[in-house]
Amino acid sequence: MVRRVSVRKLTPAELVARPEQSVWRQAAVALDEEPDGRWRAFARHHGSRGLLLLLTAFAIYLLFPAPRLPDGVVFERGVVATQDVIAEIPFDILKSFDELTREQRDAANGVPPVYVLDSSAADSVVADVDRLFLALDSIVDRTEGDARRTAIRAFLDANRITPTPVSVELIADSARRATLHRSIAGAVRSYYPLGVVSALLSASVSTIRVELPSGTERYVARDSLLTPDRFRGLAAERYADAPDIAELQQLILIRFFQPSLVYDGARTEAVRDRARAAVDPVVARVLKGERIVGAHEQIGEVQEERLRAYQTALVASGSGLTLQDRWFSLAVGGILFNALILGILGGLIYFFRQRIYRDWRSLVLIVTLVLVVSVAAAIGARLGLPVETIPVTFAAVIIAALWDARLGLATSMVLAILIGSQTPFIGVTATFMAAVGGAAASFGVRVVQRRTRTWHFIALVSAAYTLAVITMGLLRGTPVREVGGLVGWSLANVVVASLLALGFLPLCELFTRLTTDQTLLELSDLNRKLLNRLSLEAPGTYAHTVAVANIAEAAANAIDANGLLTRVGTYYHDIGKLTKPQYFIENQPRGRNPHDKLKPGTSASIIRNHVAEGLKLAESDRLPEAIRNFIAEHHGTQQISYFYNKALELDPDGQINAADFTYPGPRPRSRETAIVMLADTVESAARVLQDATPARLREMVDRLVAQKLLEGQLSQSPLTLKELDQIKEAFNTVLSGMYHQRIDYPSAPATGSAIKAAGSEEGTAVGEAPVVPAPEALAAGIEAKVHVPHR
Repeated sequence: MVRRVSVRKLTPAELVARPEQSVWRQAAVALDEEPDGRWRAFARHHGSRGLLLLLTAFAIYLLFPAPRLPDGVVFERGVVATQDVIAEIPFDILKSFDELTREQRDAANGVPPVYVLDSSAADSVVADVDRLFLALDSIVDRTEGDARRTAIRAFLDANRITPTPVSVELIADSARRATLHRSIAGAVRSYYPLGVVSALLSASVSTIRVELPSGTERYVARDSLLTPDRFRGLAAERYADAPDIAELQQLILIRFFQPSLVYDGARTEAVRDRARAAVDPVVARVLKGERIVGAHEQIGEVQEERLRAYQTALVASGSGLTLQDRWFSLAVGGILFNALILGILGGLIYFFRQRIYRDWRSLVLIVTLVLVVSVAAAIGARLGLPVETIPVTFAAVIIAALWDARLGLATSMVLAILIGSQTPFIGVTATFMAAVGGAAASFGVRVVQRRTRTWHFIALVSAAYTLAVITMGLLRGTPVREVGGLVGWSLANVVVASLLALGFLPLCELFTRLTTDQTLLELSDLNRKLLNRLSLEAPGTYAHTVAVANIAEAAANAIDANGLLTRVGTYYHDIGKLTKPQYFIENQPRGRNPHDKLKPGTSASIIRNHVAEGLKLAESDRLPEAIRNFIAEHHGTQQISYFYNKALELDPDGQINAADFTYPGPRPRSRETAIVMLADTVESAARVLQDATPARLREMVDRLVAQKLLEGQLSQSPLTLKELDQIKEAFNTVLSGMYHQRIDYPSAPATGSAIKAAGSEEGTAVGEAPVVPAPEALAAGIEAKVHVPHR
């Protein structure tokens, strides 16, 4: 069973007094401070929580800003309409965002790219060719023979025109060179004005739009365009019989190619923007008096789309307000709507969970979980995911684990109503699925006590989701294949949300300072560092601790307290004795007591300091505060009577400070720590009780519990008199089992020394009681653990 464990918190005054506290820490403490009658404290305490609720409601409104459907037109897909829905006003059915975007994209893609005819391109290419041939003329004029051929070849290589022996001879010949020059320039002048496009034109483009220098436009099919290859092919027709000359001409045209048709991106995008704007966002227009959905007609995708469009039109025309005022009123109404639903959970916490209401961290965590689920639901709605993916399980698991299943269930129900009331989820399905899944998760947390049980929990919640999906499928007549898909979505939701919740649970424990049963089970491992040290370095204390744990757990279970917490807290309550174990009677060899050489004040200081030393060890081992409370409170403010009386005997007229012989406290503040105080006392007394019959054990338990009551040690614990009777009965049952009558087996007579050795603290196992004060002395106020002479 997973239950939350509350922890003792320092008072706000104590925390604020700490110089190391940051401003944020002091602010958090102030928010936790309970109002003390001052109106400012009252306003800060309750106002901060009301503001938190309103901010949460506002955040959820931002996630789901669309207005809600009027009550009269709420139909969910798959439901059969019971009556005709007639349009009271005309309205447009708008295309969905995805549909409109797709049509606008198609319209833009259908617009041909715009190209501009560059009349200067031909002049630029001709100028480059002229400079090439001018340089060649200069080389030919300056050189002769092989030197001329070598210079021509080097010049062509430098201009990335690969020469051949034929092309070098052609260029060396002045007449043929001039003819080639005129041929290239003529080709450019002839074909460039027609438009030569770049080779980078996309293969998907079938037509381009050409803007001419005159301002006119024409559309040119791709097949009619002059591509670079086609242009060079036309230019080469003049040298059909001279392939070497044609190749050199082609290389020169490639080297200095510039398209005369230049792509104009700005004009193209402007034309496409106009095409996008021309797409009609309206699917259909419904006239006043036209039937939207007919009676006995099943609501499908089309009908749902028409109803939602009708909803928006009704809300927009519902008052005489301007558009701005209308949206303002809708926003205020939406925020108040969310706040009232969240107020149900807030009221439950205020009236029935005051501890949570006072703890600011707990409230912040609950609000955070609500927002996480809402954000996930909003993202799912925008992605078109089914309602089965809303992760209510995430919040339910954490809340039920930290506190209890009832609060987890209440939170799940509020989340189901809240999310099911938002526009994307209006109807039965979202609310039903969230409620069933959240309830199953809240109840199922009880089985998650060990990691091996995690998949048992997931299977339980998955079964609940599966039944819910099948139920809705049967009601709606959903096809089997679609139901199977929804089951798959729900199972994925359960697995992911549950594993994430269990993964984040330790962080939530750390944030709220609460301790769950999973953590307690880990701390109960007797092989942990501190407990292992206790068993090796203070074996007597360890044996005493285990015995007290058995007694205390039985008593806690008897009054429906947290038995696991009680046992684990008992394991650690005496760890402070590790610092000086030899000064406690249960760890001392017989006949050796170091206190015989110490003053009573020094001995009392060692005894009382095991509480402070235990808290230091708990801090270093990072034990949760719930466990530290057992260390601090298990002695309360009891007096160390043995050494106090001894001090009085040694110095009757001296000024003895009673506080030096008193435990620092505080007194037990929970049922569990109070039980450990009582169990600690009765177990110690039972060990030295002569003739431990059930009747004598019962009498001893009654005296010691009554003594604790008279001393006021239980004044701050929530134990009732009825629960004390149940605790005493549990003590008697366990102690009677521990100290039951043994069979006296025949044996050889024991020597005197053997009998004397049997009179140790554990000697009662063979019926030989040690020489110790009677239980009446213990009941008279002598602290059991230091009376013989101390423990």
